[in-house]
Amino acid sequence: MGPLKEACRLGHRGPANSSVATTDFVAMLWYDYGACGFSPISTHPGGCEMAETLVSKKAQRLNLIYNMLMATPKGLTTQELAHRCGVTQRTIQRDLLDLQDEPFRVPLIEEDHRWKVLPHSKYILPPVRFELTEAAALFLAARMLSRYADERMPCIESALCKLTAILPSPIAEHIRGIVRVLESQPADESFSQVFATIVMGWALRRKVRIWHQSGSSDNMHEYLLCPYFIEPSGIGYAIYVIGYASFFDDVHTFKLERIRRAELTEEAFEMPAGFDALALLSTAWGVMYGDKTQTVTLRFSPVVARRVRETVWHPTQEIVEEP
Repeated sequence: MGPLKEACRLGHRGPANSSVATTDFVAMLWYDYGACGFSPISTHPGGCEMAETLVSKKAQRLNLIYNMLMATPKGLTTQELAHRCGVTQRTIQRDLLDLQDEPFRVPLIEEDHRWKVLPHSKYILPPVRFELTEAAALFLAARMLSRYADERMPCIESALCKLTAILPSPIAEHIRGIVRVLESQPADESFSQVFATIVMGWALRRKVRIWHQSGSSDNMHEYLLCPYFIEPSGIGYAIYVIGYASFFDDVHTFKLERIRRAELTEEAFEMPAGFDALALLSTAWGVMYGDKTQTVTLRFSPVVARRVRETVWHPTQEIVEEP
C-alpha cells in the first residue's frame, strides 16, 4: 500500500505544484488500483475519494479513446477526440501520451494530424477486478465452451492461464490440468484466424469478408458480413455468427467451422434499430429460428420425470403433471 498512500500524499501538495501533483497521482493510482488491484485507503479526509473520482473519469476516457481509435482505421484528430470526450485538446494530447506509456503501451501513430492504432495490433482490454465467484463463473463458461467446441481454441487456453494467476492455488491447479489437456489437442490455425477476425468485426462493428463452404457442397462462396452476434450451440458442438449478409440481403447464420477464411474490412456498419439477438433466439432450437413457432408435446415415463424437471430444456417450455 506504500505507493498508493504516497500518491494520496502527493495529491495534497501546495498550490504551486498542484497540477503536477494531480497528474502524478492520477497516473500512479490508475496503475496501482487498476493493474495491481489495490483498494484506495484515504489518509486525508476527502482527498483520496476526490482523486479516485478523477482517476475513474480519466480511466474511462482513456478506454473510450482507445476503443474509438480501434474502431476508426483512418484515425481521429485531437479536435475530434476532444469533441467526443467533452474535454480540451490539451487534455487529449496528454491522454494520448498516457496511452503509449506504461501500463497501457498502446502502439499509436500520427499521420496527417490523425491519430490511429498501429494496424494489426492486438485489441487489449483494460484491467478488471473480479470477486472469487465471478472469476469462477468465467472459468465455468470457458470450460463449458471448450467442451462444446469441436475445434481447439487457443484463446480459451490463454484466458484460463490468466485466471490461474489470480485464483487460489486449489482452483488454479485444476485449471492448469485442463489447459494441459487442451494444449494436447491438434491446432487449427485457420479456425483461430476466422474466430479472431469475426470477433474483431463484432466488437468494432466493421464488415468482414468471409469465404464460406456450405454443408452440402464443395463450392466456396464469398460474402460480405456484418457480424451482429456470436452464439455457441451444444447441438452439434459448434459456434455460429449471426449477421446481415449482402448476398442474401437479409440476416443469415453461418457456422464458423465452415468459414475457410475471413478478412476484416475498414467499412463500418450500423446495427439495425430493433435488432435483438436474444429475442431472435428466444424461441429457437439451438440456432434454428424463424417467423413461425411449432408446439411440440413430449411425454416422459415417471421413472425419468424428476430428472426431466431438473433442466430447462427450452425457455418456452411448460411442464404439466399428469395423473
